[in-house]
Amino acid sequence: MRMLRHPNLALKFGLALFVIVVAALGIVYLAVVPRLESRLVNAKIHALEGSSQSVVDQFEKANPPSVRYQPLAQFFAGSLNARVVVLQRLPSSTNPPTVISIADSNGLTQNDVVTDPIAREALDSGATASGRVTREDHSRAEVAVPLGKNYVVLLSAPLSDVLADVSLVRRTLIFAGFVGLVVSLLGGAFGAWRFSSRIKRLEAAAERIAAGDFSQPVVDPGEDEVGQLARAFERMRLRLAQLDHARREFIANASHELRTPLFSLGGFLELMAGEELDAAERRDFVEEMAAQVERLTKLATDLLDLSRLDAGQLAVARAELDVAETARTVGEEFRALAEASGHELHVAADGPVPALGDEQRVLQIARILIENALRHTPAGTNVVVSAKTGDSRASLSVRDDGPGVPSGHQEHLFERFYRADGGKASGSGLGLAIARELAARMDGAIELDSQPGETIFTLALPLSDASTGTDFTGKRPVEAAG
Repeated sequence: MRMLRHPNLALKFGLALFVIVVAALGIVYLAVVPRLESRLVNAKIHALEGSSQSVVDQFEKANPPSVRYQPLAQFFAGSLNARVVVLQRLPSSTNPPTVISIADSNGLTQNDVVTDPIAREALDSGATASGRVTREDHSRAEVAVPLGKNYVVLLSAPLSDVLADVSLVRRTLIFAGFVGLVVSLLGGAFGAWRFSSRIKRLEAAAERIAAGDFSQPVVDPGEDEVGQLARAFERMRLRLAQLDHARREFIANASHELRTPLFSLGGFLELMAGEELDAAERRDFVEEMAAQVERLTKLATDLLDLSRLDAGQLAVARAELDVAETARTVGEEFRALAEASGHELHVAADGPVPALGDEQRVLQIARILIENALRHTPAGTNVVVSAKTGDSRASLSVRDDGPGVPSGHQEHLFERFYRADGGKASGSGLGLAIARELAARMDGAIELDSQPGETIFTLALPLSDASTGTDFTGKRPVEAAG
């Protein structure tokens, strides 16, 4: 029942091809056969017209006419392969006038031509008339030439040979068209079957991918649009497989990130409840619990920011800010952490660097970039935070002289849930993705230039102008919690 309601692609393609081939054959038939028949008939008529004047000249010389017309008609009939008739219009008051045959190569007893339309046209007009007539179910080419005032010589040649040639062409064309139709249908059916089988393979691959099975590659050897579609499907499969792998890793990662501080908090609470602690131990426990709470808060904040970015509910302001001041601020924030991890943190930001953006979001991006540099480089690495103006933009850069980011990871580094293998410390894999989204919302961008011995993350922002205090959609900025 489904096939009846929804014919498959092969059937549709075959029907369409059948209609196209039949239409093409019909056009060829109509263009060739009638035109060929008309040309051959006209050629026959023109041949009779070319001979008619010499025939009439001989009839005009005949003397007396009543004696000489009949032998002449029979003579010319043999040489022209045509019937030769001399017709006379009798004076009478009847309408149309009476016409009689006074010479006929077929014999005077044949009176079938006395009403011939070509002959009567020549008698009425006094000029040569020609055309095609059908008499007794036989088509004939005729030429009628006036012979005096009330006489006309009619040359009538059968068209049986011409029509036989046309009939042969018609049969040949129909047979060739039928063979061509059968061949085209078979070829079309085979092509449609192959095409539809390729589409079905793509459909099956799409069903597998939709069901979450990314193990089987999508392969099609063709170079046409279907092959290009298959390669696009394969790229999608690889991308989805990568995202699915990253999602699984992120879930495991987030679970670990959540479980570790929660387990730690539970342990500290149990220790604090079950043992007598002095003030110093209690203070150490409280500080460690605060650190774990901060860790949980950061993970929850990253997830919340990402979800709000996806939902379009995170507004960013468009206001003047000093990127150099931002660099100095985050430098002071991370100085203690850098010293604790054995890093050298420097700030190179002399003079104001005016830009347009959301100051809090720029601070958030700078924190992400610095934390990324401290987290993923070994102790002893120098980290430099700088701000400058150039190329019609303001920029904040975080440079380190660590081992660099492998080239195979650079294009994926800003993807969600992505963490480069071999990272020094664990993380949610969301920071750089959030930073890139925030930069884009401020008409800016984050660029990466990394090689062994030097890695530079650069936040580029538009230079400041006279407009302040509006967001990028032209509305007042709405600060989001968190």
